Parts: sequence; structure tokens; C-alpha cells
Amino acid sequence: MIDTPTLKKLYPFESNWLDLNGRRYHYLDEGPRDAPAVVMLHGNPTWSFYYRHLIPPISRTHRVIVPDHMGCGLSDKPQDYPYTLDQHIRNVEALLDHLQLKDITLVVHDWGGVIGMGYATRHPDNIDRFVIFNTAAFVLPLIPKRIRMCRPDRFGGVLVRGFNAFAGLAVYIASRHPDRMTAEVRAGYIAPYNSWDNRIAVHRFVQDIPLEDDHPTRPVLVEIEAGLAQFQQHPILIMWGGKDFCFDDHFLAEWQRRFPNAETHRFADAGHYVVEDAHERIIPLLQEFLSS
Repeated sequence: MIDTPTLKKLYPFESNWLDLNGRRYHYLDEGPRDAPAVVMLHGNPTWSFYYRHLIPPISRTHRVIVPDHMGCGLSDKPQDYPYTLDQHIRNVEALLDHLQLKDITLVVHDWGGVIGMGYATRHPDNIDRFVIFNTAAFVLPLIPKRIRMCRPDRFGGVLVRGFNAFAGLAVYIASRHPDRMTAEVRAGYIAPYNSWDNRIAVHRFVQDIPLEDDHPTRPVLVEIEAGLAQFQQHPILIMWGGKDFCFDDHFLAEWQRRFPNAETHRFADAGHYVVEDAHERIIPLLQEFLSS
């Protein structure tokens, strides 16, 4: 596990927690409290650490909120908990209601996409604009075999929770720029996932992918997908890693089909961790989008 001084150097933010029925839900709250709100939602198996390059420049002009989903990052990791899409959406609802945020710019990546769009479709009046990184919020079952292998309870549990084959492997394959994924950065990504118990949400996220028609999360995803059309006139910025092994260009094409007016930038050399690979190109585009 990465030592605290090194992690603090990479992640120099003040922690905040919201109590959710006795469990601590961690979030960052950076920037002026009266500034427009930007909410950044991470995916699996990352945490708020993923957005560390974006937070300082954006928080100069905006209030930046970055939660760790329950079971992830610095949030609690209860072993008996409903790690479902619906519950993650409810947690975001509780946080943003607690902070009384309106006119939100929603920034999403990976599982943060469907969680964020779940919040947006339930609270459309709270959303001002969207920033979409490699993610999905619709039924498009193009899931790599390496991810499908991690779904079963026993075999997947041994891989994901025992050998850390999901979070531990991701730091080598999700970025296409090894020079950026230094030993310290890799350690930062996997620091919260240092034991069998602490990797529970990593496994539950994979199991909650609603590939099957009868999967209990499938109706939630179908409802979210049906609600996307109401945002066609919202400002949308899509920034996409062209070398993503999971959310590939088929997903990008689906976002563009649904939102033909979206401003799109594809970084051909960036992988799934597009913010890690292309943050110096992303930041000015994001700043311009937020100021327009």
C-alpha cells in the first residue's frame, strides 16, 4: 500500500464524509462554495484519485464535488451491503441533496456514467450540462471476456478479491502511457483495495453489470436509457480514449447517435483511463466548455 506522505502529494485534498445510515461516504469538496457546481463520478476500479489532475484547475472557478462510491476509495467498505446501481444512484442523490446543489455539470467515467445518468434522469431539473468520458448508460453488451470471467461468485471472487486481478491489472492495461503509470501512481490507484474485504465493491460492480435480460439491475438500466433523450438539447462534451479495451468506439458511436450535437474529441492514443493519458489536453477543453 502506498505510504501516506506520497499519497498526500499525489492527492492533496481535504476529505469530507457524509453519514449514510451509519456508513461513511467520502467526498471531496474543492473550490468556492458559491461557484457553479461540477460533480465528477468515477467508475470501477478507480476512485476520486482518478480526477486528481482535473480538480485543481477546475476548482479555481467552480465548486468541484468528487465522491467515492460506497465500497470504493476512502468510503467505508461494508461486507453486507447492496452494491447495486440503484443504491449507488441513491447515494449520489443523498450527497447532492445534502449539499443542495443545482445547475450541475455532471462529469462521468466508466460506472460513473450510468450512475450519473441515473441521477440525471431522476433529477433532470438539477442538470445544466454533461462531460462524458469512456462509459455507457445504455444496453450495449459488448463486454470483454476478461471482465465476464470476473463475474462468478467463486472463481471471480478468487480473481478479483483474492488476487486483485481487476484493480491490480487495470493499472497496467487501462492506460496506454506507461510513463504516466509510475509505481507511485499505480500504488495510488490500488491503495484502497489492499485486502479481500476492501475489494468487495470492485467485485460487486462487475457482478452488477446487467448483461442478462433477467438481471435485477436490467430494469434500472432500461429506465435510465429511456430517459436519455430528454437531454438532447443540453450542452454535452464527449472526450474519448480511442484505445479503450472495454468502452471502445462502438460505445462512442452510440453516444454520438443519441447526442448528435455533442462536442466530441477522440484521443487516438489514450486508453480507458483517458484522464490519466490525456489530462493536459482535456483540461483546456473542459475549461472552455465550462466557461461557454
